[in-house]
Amino acid sequence: MKKRLSKITLNKWFLFLILFAYLFACKKSTETEGIVALCPKVLSTNPMDKAVDIVYNKEITVTFNTEMDSTSVNSNTFLIKQVSTATFLSGKIATTSNPAVFTFTPEVPILPFNNYIVTIKKAASNRYRTAMIENYVFSFTTIPTLSLISSPILGGTTTGGGNFAQGSKVAIAAVPAIGFTFVNWTDSGTITSVSTSPTFQYTMSGNHALVANFTPVVLGKLAVNLISSPVAGGTTLGTGAYNVDDDVAIATTPNAGYTFINWTELGIEVSKSPSYQILNLSANRTFVANFRLIASSQFAVVLSSIPVAGGTTTGSGAFNAGSSVTVEASQNTGYTFTNWTEAGSGTIVYTTPIYTFVLNANKNLAANFTLNTYTLNTTALNGTVTKNPSAVTYNHGTNVILSATPNTGYVFTSWSGDATGTSNPLTVKVISNKNITANFTAFYTLNTTALNGIVTKNPDQASYVSGASVQLTASPNAGYTFTSWSGNASGITNPLTVNMTTNKNITANFVVIPPPVVLGTIANFGSYGGNAGITNQGLHTVINNGRIGTTAASTLITGFHDGISGDVYTETPLNEGNVTGSIYTAPPAPGTANSLIVATKALADATAAYLSISPASIPGGTDPGAGELGGLTLAPGIYQSASGTFKITNLDLILDGKGDPNAYWIFQSASSLTVGTPAGARSIILIGGASAKNVFWYVGSTAVINYSGGGTMVGTIIANSGVTLSSPASSTTTTAQTVLNGRAISLVSSVTMVNTIINNQ
Repeated sequence: MKKRLSKITLNKWFLFLILFAYLFACKKSTETEGIVALCPKVLSTNPMDKAVDIVYNKEITVTFNTEMDSTSVNSNTFLIKQVSTATFLSGKIATTSNPAVFTFTPEVPILPFNNYIVTIKKAASNRYRTAMIENYVFSFTTIPTLSLISSPILGGTTTGGGNFAQGSKVAIAAVPAIGFTFVNWTDSGTITSVSTSPTFQYTMSGNHALVANFTPVVLGKLAVNLISSPVAGGTTLGTGAYNVDDDVAIATTPNAGYTFINWTELGIEVSKSPSYQILNLSANRTFVANFRLIASSQFAVVLSSIPVAGGTTTGSGAFNAGSSVTVEASQNTGYTFTNWTEAGSGTIVYTTPIYTFVLNANKNLAANFTLNTYTLNTTALNGTVTKNPSAVTYNHGTNVILSATPNTGYVFTSWSGDATGTSNPLTVKVISNKNITANFTAFYTLNTTALNGIVTKNPDQASYVSGASVQLTASPNAGYTFTSWSGNASGITNPLTVNMTTNKNITANFVVIPPPVVLGTIANFGSYGGNAGITNQGLHTVINNGRIGTTAASTLITGFHDGISGDVYTETPLNEGNVTGSIYTAPPAPGTANSLIVATKALADATAAYLSISPASIPGGTDPGAGELGGLTLAPGIYQSASGTFKITNLDLILDGKGDPNAYWIFQSASSLTVGTPAGARSIILIGGASAKNVFWYVGSTAVINYSGGGTMVGTIIANSGVTLSSPASSTTTTAQTVLNGRAISLVSSVTMVNTIINNQ
């Protein structure tokens, strides 16, 4: 009996446990009596638990094992949380055509490379109101993003950015805009360089932003731009901005799985060598490094040059296993081939440029080159030469500045030997052994002085080499005018070119610009005979546009008639002179008292003018020809005879106004003035705007003008003791009239003229 009760008791407990599990595992439906629902649970999710690299716009799906009550699967039971911020996402929860499947569409963007946890709360129930036993939790991680930025924005464009699986390799490229060149890739917010190749493969490591840095090509520089085709094929080296005529080395390295084919420009092949040198860059250049995929049955031969500028190689590519491959290295100018080594390890495999081997595995070889070095010897006699930089030997292509410094008393003239020209300092590009000599020569000094003005030298140097030409320009101070050069130069040429053959001392002479000479009423007279009269011989004397006069009696005017009144003054059949103005003398008739008043006033004005142009009133005159003015060309100024006499006998005198119509000349002779010789007449020639009315002659005693007849005299002559124009021997000539463009005035003695034409100025 006891055993039977124990068995019954055990059965009761078993039934109780089954009922307990049922009651607590799944609740009975409250709507349909007698129906017990299947316990709901999550069968699957999309994405799966712990999934990675999930795209951002992913619709999250949960599949249950039974039809669910759509009202119970809501924002309180279907939750998504961003782990990094511990915030829940808002979204739209929707049923599908299958009542056991529900979707969640986020209303805000899901962030890249972030972890999200999805929780299905146990309050979610089936359509019989049977709830889940416990919460269901799963997680996923979104795919990372690679962002590419151009800096500056206008500097160029980038390609290759986007969403990529973590750890994958992404081919990116930077293409500079016109006027820019690529510099490097950097991490956003840093200056750390990631790569200097415009194209390279980046390994994804979470969200990342890379900056393609560009720089403007400055004026005078040229751009070299490099492109990889395809972008994933390999990297390049050498893009940038360079000087005109630079030699630019470019290089490329294929990525794993690719082999280099060639360099092309505008579709035309320029080299099959991974390392290529652009000689004498003269324009912007763009080169494409072309690659192709290596077949699975082939091995790759990858070649490089160390340094890149050292030389070129041929023989790279993809070859069948067991092939016999020949590679060759060619040195560039300034380099010498050294050996072939295994890239990476540096193990020497061959020491001649041509290397043949059997290919049984991928092979990466480096052609090594050595930069040539040279000597630069300099010599100098009578000076020194310094080198910057100063070294015993120089690498090929090194620029060395040579500076020549002369010893005292010498000046640098030129370079010779392996250099030419006169540039100092001189920049020498060392591309071979060189021997250069600096040449020096003795120099001379050129000292200039100027009173009342300045002298400028062009070129302006402390010293000049023998034979150098120097231009001297004399500039007067206000109120002065340049007259002549003296010392080791002469003449009035300004500017003056001096040939340096010795040390020279040259003086520029200036004089005060005289005020305009006030002639008063004497300006109306072509000739005046003081108190002694005027005599004419010949039939061809004419006083144009002027009067003649004297304070003496009318009888002392001989050989003239008044062209206005018709009065005759002692004319003879052989001596007739026409005065187109009037004649003024003392009585007797035709002289009158009124006529004498005019003549007396004219004499007073002539005396005042005479004194105003005297050395006492205007000192400082020079004597450029030692009394002889013939053959000279004189600038405006004051000229005083040192000996007391002025002559124009050797040649004609030229007066150069240098473009100034108001230019003045005043000639001061304490004694006499002689123009012409017995053998022939001399003339004064006006150039450069010179005017006869601005030329004045101060003569202390007598003036004799072209006594032999002929010639042209210029200016107002005021002599104290008489003026003679031509001689009696010319009284019968009709062709040798003596011309005076000005006035012939004597203060105390007579004026004598023979067949003379006076044009009053």
